Amino acid sequence: MGLTLGELRSSFKEAGYICDEQTVLTVFLALDLKKPLLIEGAPGVGKTEMGKVLAQVLGSELIRLQCYEGLDETKALYEWNYQRQLLRIQMNRNLEEAEIREEDLFSDRYLLERPLLKAIRSEEQAVLLIDEVDKCDPEFEAFLFEVLSDFQVSIPELGTIPARNIPVVVLTSNNERELSDGLKRRCLYLYLDFPAVEKEVEIIKAKVPGVADRLAWEIARVVARLRRQPDLRKKPSIAETLDWTRALQALDRSRLDGKVVADTLNLLLKTRADQQLFAGQIGPEGIEQAINDKKCGGEACGCS
Repeated sequence: MGLTLGELRSSFKEAGYICDEQTVLTVFLALDLKKPLLIEGAPGVGKTEMGKVLAQVLGSELIRLQCYEGLDETKALYEWNYQRQLLRIQMNRNLEEAEIREEDLFSDRYLLERPLLKAIRSEEQAVLLIDEVDKCDPEFEAFLFEVLSDFQVSIPELGTIPARNIPVVVLTSNNERELSDGLKRRCLYLYLDFPAVEKEVEIIKAKVPGVADRLAWEIARVVARLRRQPDLRKKPSIAETLDWTRALQALDRSRLDGKVVADTLNLLLKTRADQQLFAGQIGPEGIEQAINDKKCGGEACGCS
């Protein structure tokens, strides 16, 4: 029996995955309906983390397929262990040709499972994370949504292999290209955005034990200010926010100021162009304003 909505909500919280009610509800429905979950959003908003947390919550193996341009079936589904097949032929070279049958060479023992086949043949329900699906070619995407429709694959030498247990499937996309209607029809859709300041404070506190309330609020405000900069090439991810928080703790900082932000800026802005943009358009003065901006947290921030 699967998790209830309340149990899923509590499990996410225990795992330190802070999200809104719509996200929890969509994930619950994907699990209950046994439908793939397609998550779109900017890099660094927690899409990949969703797959990892689901595996943790469900106590399942996480099987990850990283998509890229040129990805094909042999890397995603299966391929034959040609070296072992050749070795078998060499070991049996003294036998009569008829004794080395083709079906012996193309049997399960020579099959190399790749992520899709491994998830389908798993003895226990696995979580299949298909990461950055927008980076693969449209031809592979078409193959992919056919696999996700029937949860079975066809291997010419072995026949049709149905799923032993239908995996929990999470697909992520940075929205670099439009995905096909065929793929979207087969999935429940979820869009994740960067968290609001209040939500990011919750994430910081959940992931970085012992961080001071005031520091957490100031960090969240500064990161939000940087993300609002329209010309920024790469907005700081949630993971980079957490790295920065841990670095500030290591420096024994309990508060932020424009200088310490400028000195540790390379933990948040990782291109030279973005750092120059910061110096020219935001600067320490703009950061000081963000630090002291009480509007983001209101009375709830507790650091005035």
